[in-house]
This record gives sequence, C-alpha cells and structure tokens, in this order.
Amino acid sequence: MSSSTVITNIATLVTNDPSRHGDSPLGLVRDAAVVIEGDRIAWTGASSKAPATDNRVDAAGRAVLPGFVDSHSHLVFAGDRTEEFNARMSGRPYSAGGIRTTVAATRAATDAELEANLTRLLAEALRQGTTTFETKSGYGLTVDDEARALRLAARHTDEVTFLGAHIVAPEYAEDPAGYVALVTGEMLDACAPHARWIDVFCEKGAFDGDQARAILTAGKARGLHPRVHANQLSHGPGVQLAVELDAASADHCTHLTDADVDALAGSRTVATLLPGAEFSTRADWPDARRLLDAGATVALSTDCNPGSSFTSSMPFCIALAVREMGMTPDEAVWSATAGGAQALRRTDIGRLTTGARADLTLLEAPSHVHLAYRPGVPLVSGVWRGGVRVV
Repeated sequence: MSSSTVITNIATLVTNDPSRHGDSPLGLVRDAAVVIEGDRIAWTGASSKAPATDNRVDAAGRAVLPGFVDSHSHLVFAGDRTEEFNARMSGRPYSAGGIRTTVAATRAATDAELEANLTRLLAEALRQGTTTFETKSGYGLTVDDEARALRLAARHTDEVTFLGAHIVAPEYAEDPAGYVALVTGEMLDACAPHARWIDVFCEKGAFDGDQARAILTAGKARGLHPRVHANQLSHGPGVQLAVELDAASADHCTHLTDADVDALAGSRTVATLLPGAEFSTRADWPDARRLLDAGATVALSTDCNPGSSFTSSMPFCIALAVREMGMTPDEAVWSATAGGAQALRRTDIGRLTTGARADLTLLEAPSHVHLAYRPGVPLVSGVWRGGVRVV
C-alpha cells in the first residue's frame, strides 16, 4: 500500500482548479494543505482541515504550485554555439552554420555523449521546478540520426517529437523536394515508433506551407499528432496550417495577423510562446496580451536549444513574459503549468486537483508572484514528481 504525505502551512497554493477560479485563473488557496497518496493528489484545502497522513511536511509559509510543464525543447544535441551568441550580442558578423553547426556535432557524437548532455539538462530543469518536458529530434537530419535522437529521448519522457523537418539537411540543399520525400518516407518509418508528435519548422528558409502540410499529414497518417514551429521570423502560413490540422500547439507566434489570432482563439490549438528565443536573439517579443484578450490559450516554454534559447529555466521565461509580453504574473504561471499541459493535450498534469499527478514545486517565497518579482533568484526549494520528492 502506498504511503500518504500532507504538505501543510502553505501560504499560497496554486491549484489551477477552475472550480476555485475566483479572481484568478490559478484557483488559489490561502493557508492551504495538499495530500499526496502514491503518485497522485488526494486532497487540497485549508491547512486547518488537512486529514491525517503517514508523513507530514511543513511548508513554513511558502508557496506550492504545480510542477512546470515545458512543452517545447530541443535537448538531444552535441556541441556549443557560444561564439555565435557572443558575435550576435556584440554586433559582429558571424558566418558559421547555425543549426548546421549543431547537426555536424550531433552526428559526430556517441549515444553516451548525447544522453549525458540530455540528462544534465534535465537535471538542471528539474532543479528549477520542471516536472514534465517535451523534446524533439532535429539535429540529426539522417534516418539513423533522427531515429537515434528519438530513442534516447524516449528513455526520459513520453513527450517525444519527430522534427526531421527542422531544416533541409545539408546533403539535400539543392533538392529540398527530395528531402521532404525522405522525411515523409523512410525517415518517418524509422522514427514514428519512437515518437508521439511530429513537428515542422514552417518558415522562409526552412519549409513552406505546402511542404509543411505534406510532412504533417504524413505524420498524422502514422499516428503522430502535429505541432508547428509557426510565424517566428515573419508572417507566414504556419499558424493557419496548425489550426487547419488541429495541431496541439503553434509555437513562437511572434508575427501574427488578426486572422491568425482569430484562428487560434477559435480552435483547440495552443499558442506556445518562447520568450527565451526573443531574449537570446534580440528579436521582437510575441504579444501575449493580444492573444489572451482574443481568447486564445497561451502556453510558455523554454525552447531550450544551443543556438537561439539556451535556457532550461521556466521561472526565467515567466519573468520575461511578465516584463516584456504583457502577461500578468498569474497568467504567466498558468501558462507555464496548465497551459503547457494543454499544449501536450494532457489533463493529468499542470494542476493540483484530486486525481492529478503529484508533481509539485515548493518555492522559497510566500507567493508564486515572486517568480516574476524576483527574477534570476533560485526560488525553487523542493520538487515532487509522481509523489516522490526529487529536489
């Protein structure tokens, strides 16, 4: 029989429970307690009414919230692009190959090297409160290297995304149609057994709308559900394609027309915003306020990758979203938890309600607002994943 634990004396408990909505989307409970039984939440409520359990943890007036759900990352890679970042931030031209630099390093790495880097980044994210993460392939761009990346990722998460269509592989630079045929044929055959999702970078210089539709449609036929890198660098067809294909998420959403915003607001497709990318490239910020006011569902994620957003910190992304993207602290925390869960079409995470997975983060602060109020400060002092304390 599994043991039970009560965490008492919680100053602010974020439940994301719609029935506790009040004036916040976070379903806040003050002076609260939460009971964990096995790997699930068994009870939430006032600390004074907490039931007896096998174990007791005193939160000592700190805040507890759901573990962060990072629904967009690129963690299976090798190499480093420090020089590229330094040149960009210093205003110097830089002619190295960007994503292609990482592709070359990843192809040359051993399985052990790739997995060691993956687990290092996962441990880093866990210490900052991330309990669920999605990650993608996309730095192999050959049949064997893409399948290898997905096999390694699948050892650590169920949320694995096939992104053979990150860019056109260097070997196919003069034959993009041939590369699309590879991605939708032999590569998809090798990769589909190891993935839940399929993604494509729909952007000038990567894949156009017709190519992206062909790739995502082929993935759907193999049982993979679509996600789309959409409208990051310019206006384009990515968002409309995501909505048309019922993609779980359209990611980036930096350059949107009114029609794009309306399409997202009228669909199940989540707009996943990735402020680390704008921070690290000095690009225009996505307008979260515009999306929220239109009724779209918004998620926040790190986009952790070695080129354009080398952060694993969801708290940092929350702070950026509040400071630069027009979100309130409550909206940003919701988007980093429940929003990420919706972007993964999951109902068992991103909330602390009866029956949900017992994924919790304890802050060294009395309120979740401190995640934006005290940017850059290591506020996460405890993490439970599946009912087990891991930090």
